[in-house]
Amino acid sequence: MTKAFTALALAATLLASGGAAHAADRAPPTADQQVALDIYRDIIAIRTARGQAKTPEMVAYLVSRLKQAGFADADIMVSDYDSAGERVQGLIVRYAAAKPDGRKPIVLLAHMDVVDALEQDWVLPPFTLTEKDGYFFGRGTTDNKYGVTNLTQTFIRLKKEGWKPTRDLYLVFSGDEETGMISTRAQADYVASKIDPAYVLNSDAGGITLASDNRPLAMAVQAAEKTFATFEMTVTNPGGHSSRPRSDNAIYELSDALQKIAAYRFPVQATPLTRSFLGALGQITPGEVGAAMRAFSANPADEAAIAVLRANPETVGTLGTTCVATMLKAGHAENALPQSATATVNCRIFPGVGAAATEATLRKVVANDAVQFKLLTDVTESPESAVPTEVMAALRKTIDARYPGLPIQPYMESGGTDGMHYRARGYQTVAISGAASRPEDMYAHGLNERLSVDAFDGGLDHWYRLLKELAR
Repeated sequence: MTKAFTALALAATLLASGGAAHAADRAPPTADQQVALDIYRDIIAIRTARGQAKTPEMVAYLVSRLKQAGFADADIMVSDYDSAGERVQGLIVRYAAAKPDGRKPIVLLAHMDVVDALEQDWVLPPFTLTEKDGYFFGRGTTDNKYGVTNLTQTFIRLKKEGWKPTRDLYLVFSGDEETGMISTRAQADYVASKIDPAYVLNSDAGGITLASDNRPLAMAVQAAEKTFATFEMTVTNPGGHSSRPRSDNAIYELSDALQKIAAYRFPVQATPLTRSFLGALGQITPGEVGAAMRAFSANPADEAAIAVLRANPETVGTLGTTCVATMLKAGHAENALPQSATATVNCRIFPGVGAAATEATLRKVVANDAVQFKLLTDVTESPESAVPTEVMAALRKTIDARYPGLPIQPYMESGGTDGMHYRARGYQTVAISGAASRPEDMYAHGLNERLSVDAFDGGLDHWYRLLKELAR
């Protein structure tokens, strides 16, 4: 689930304006570019959304391409999982070290599934790769079939070149990241028990943020994720005839509870990671928001800065836990008093806080024992990751080949990816996608998802350069 680097996106919006860039007419693709484009086109055509049971088809396709490139059966592992009654598959591919130097392996993550898309809602067909106006359109063009394509074509390219790494490299592609993460959890367990890598690199977040005029702003490195937890809040009542209102009404009680949650602000939290991130971003963000970022970085207790950052949807998630109502269900007939009222409240919990503590806070805020709480999610809580020194050095060389001197900035993701499960198992896990995008081009999970053609082409050497640095 590729997540927008929202605060940098905000800076890009503030720094520049203008229409979408159109890719210039391109020269005929190289052989490596053509391989990547073929994979991209073919896997986007496979509707790997919940309910379609298509991940086995995509796995079979990828396995075929990898075998054609020279990967042996012994280096390919396909696993089946039951995800909410649907068969999904995961794929693990080993690029074996030719002359092992004693260093631990590197695991590389991507997910093969997508959020579903309905053709009648899209301007262009979602499961057909379409090039138009300098963009590739289609479901998964960014989230995360670009990551799958980029990593797969890199393995194929390196294998065909006869490159011999000095440590094992593993592709680990999950099949239900967007939903139950059953394959993700099982793969994380396998990685921990059988591979035990030095660290884990994720293609499903981070990346290069561009201003609206396509100027590069920074290379974002996702080093932490907030905990995803969804609660159901329910009030029940005997009900009755609507002509005979009673003093206790399930809808009113639930509404009162939701109003209290809406008014509540969780405590401000700051870590070296979030302070460094806001301080660096504040240097390139003009106006009141930029000043607030710099002030908060210097003093996380600055109330004026906190007020500005909390008022902005792009920065509020960086300051601490947030909980928001997302769904409602109440009553059973227009002429009857409600016998129950239920609200869904989604929380993005700051690392280290935990779902139990968050629920306890919500109960205290609501202050009504009639409101029943139920945790709906199988919560995974994960700590911040330190960016390994050798990864930062390799990334520096990789980015300099594309955008010399571009700042590299670790950050905390407000959303969630497969990476949380590897952090929770003790592995330093950072997301460093090769994609580059402008804030106005972020359509993951939405209509008309897209990636610029320039970004597609420009990122094809990203993992190629990185892996050559990390396993030479």
